[in-house]
Amino acid sequence: MIKLPPIHIGKLSLLLAILVWLALLFVDLVRLIGILNQIESGIAIEFTWILQTLYFICVYGFYKYSINKSSQGDFLNLIWRGASTGIFAVAIFVIIDLFKSSLGQSKLANDPFLDNFFYHVEFGLITIFVISTAILWQHLILYQKSKRIVKQWQAYEIAMLISMFVVFFDRGDPEYTYFFSLALLGILGTILSANLKWIPYLTFKEKWKSLLFLAIIIFSVAYLIWNTYVSTDNIITPVNLTGSLFLLALFWFVLVYAVLSFLVTLFNLPTSSVFEQKLTEAINFQRLSQSIQPEENEEEVLDILMDSCMSAAYADAAWLEMTSEEFPEGLTQERFIDRKTREEISELIQHDKTVQDWASEKRADNLNPFTLKVVHPKYESVLLVPLVINKSVFGKIVLCKEVRDGFNKEMLTIISTFARQACIAVENHRLLNQAILNERYQEELKIAQRVQKSLLPTKLDHNQSFEICAYSNAADEVGGDYYDTYKLDEDRYVLIIGDVSGKGTSAAFHMSQMKGIFQSLIQLNLSPSDFMIKANSALGKCLERNHFITASIFIINTAEQTICHSRAGHVPTLFHQKSLNKSEYLQIDGLGLGILRNMQYEKHVVEKTFTYQAGDALVLFTDGIVEAKNEKSHQFGFERIRTLLEVYHELSPQEIQTKIIDSLHAFVGGDRLIDDDYSMMVVKFTQQKDS
Repeated sequence: MIKLPPIHIGKLSLLLAILVWLALLFVDLVRLIGILNQIESGIAIEFTWILQTLYFICVYGFYKYSINKSSQGDFLNLIWRGASTGIFAVAIFVIIDLFKSSLGQSKLANDPFLDNFFYHVEFGLITIFVISTAILWQHLILYQKSKRIVKQWQAYEIAMLISMFVVFFDRGDPEYTYFFSLALLGILGTILSANLKWIPYLTFKEKWKSLLFLAIIIFSVAYLIWNTYVSTDNIITPVNLTGSLFLLALFWFVLVYAVLSFLVTLFNLPTSSVFEQKLTEAINFQRLSQSIQPEENEEEVLDILMDSCMSAAYADAAWLEMTSEEFPEGLTQERFIDRKTREEISELIQHDKTVQDWASEKRADNLNPFTLKVVHPKYESVLLVPLVINKSVFGKIVLCKEVRDGFNKEMLTIISTFARQACIAVENHRLLNQAILNERYQEELKIAQRVQKSLLPTKLDHNQSFEICAYSNAADEVGGDYYDTYKLDEDRYVLIIGDVSGKGTSAAFHMSQMKGIFQSLIQLNLSPSDFMIKANSALGKCLERNHFITASIFIINTAEQTICHSRAGHVPTLFHQKSLNKSEYLQIDGLGLGILRNMQYEKHVVEKTFTYQAGDALVLFTDGIVEAKNEKSHQFGFERIRTLLEVYHELSPQEIQTKIIDSLHAFVGGDRLIDDDYSMMVVKFTQQKDS
């Protein structure tokens, strides 16, 4: 399949316009030869009008495509394009006039063929200028377009298109229809010329430039009209090309819009500074809203606030004072003021009674910018702008002016708005940073939680003589409860449960220390009492002074069916004896690890050995279970645990544990949280191991 090259509409329109203009020149020169020689040229007048209309359409198509493609809403650039086209057209006209003048009274000066060539050149330039400028005006008119304006422009375009073909009906001889159509097009063009909404958006400097460009366009239109319709009356032309209704209507539209734009721009000059100020304030407000990012500091938004306040108040000098802990030096920024002058004005402000009353306002939210007259050689009025976050003042901006009563109500309103927006930005920045920090803490706590879970054994050492299970839950992400087992040999197993005072990350850290000490000491084959003594000595060197650990340790000998037990301030262990169908707490004294950190601790260590039978059970737990409270602040208590064990002692250790934990949650309340870490180990003795 043959792929055709892409068609460039702009270049194609330009090429066609050149070819049509050359054809028009050729046809009229041939007709001129016939006139001069009094012979019939054989070319109908309609052929010239067709070529003229085609030329209008091609030029319109070229500029329509070209301007639409390059237009970026730059008003000055659009007006300059029209002015530069006018300068070019006028320059060619001047060159032609100078060339004709240089010929003097020579034969060439009166040559009709040369005159007609120049006439066609001028016709082509006039067409290019008025069509291109009219399309430029279209972009200005439709800058803030509405449905009504778009319809008006479409109606004008259709009317202008029809005007190209009027010549076919009036045969180049203007009649009432011609003048009526010209008046109608003039009215439509004047109505469209009232759309000048783009002018207020020009800056003061841009308005001066636009006035210059518009003056050039007005001059170009006036010169081209004068040169075309006044100074060329003596030229013999076969066809009057410049008398076209289309060209005359465009001349009027281009001229009227240029004049109105010039006058409105000129009258808008005195208010330009006000509009620019409002635009600057809007931009500054947007900058304040978007200025601060999580990775940046507050000084950037305060810097923008300083510039915005000075711009809004036309202040001559300013400085920023901070009263928060983040800025211990107090002063952070200053503008156009030396240290000595600042200190002088600060002293005047501090000793002013009205300022003291203003600063003593109990509710910081009620503080508004405050104006003050000062007696100073350089500055006569001061504006204090409070910066408030979370109902507290964290700083203030001081604006100074060299004139008395230099701050009006409008300035106070916009500055107050700037200050509030800046404070919101700073507060959002702090909250966002805090949220990021909290998220980081949450991630770290999740890691700590995984680490702590890895410290608790996933497999509990035991043999066929007993069954064992364990459960632990932290009140926070991490906790201080600890349990573990260790196999000494085939018949002896060590069980330990502990509870670090407090909860949270510090308790979890000390729990990890307890695990390390247990794993190290228990391999020395120590008795429970010796273990407690050495563990107390080791923990006394690493525990904080306000922390201690309670623990219970058991050595189960399945061959002899004995349990050797020592307790270090931990809650008593519940022991159920199947033969007596009775559950009792093991009564044995002991002091928490880390409370006494000397040799006196040995006097508080007790060790006791007792026997067990098949079907007996041990329930080890931490005080988080006993002390759990319901909505009436009643504790779960020791008796409730003992009653549950007596009821469910026939069940397996896992089932006993589940019954106790479910009862605990039901007692506390399904939606209520247990305030402390809580853990449990359940041991159920089955039968004596075969020898």
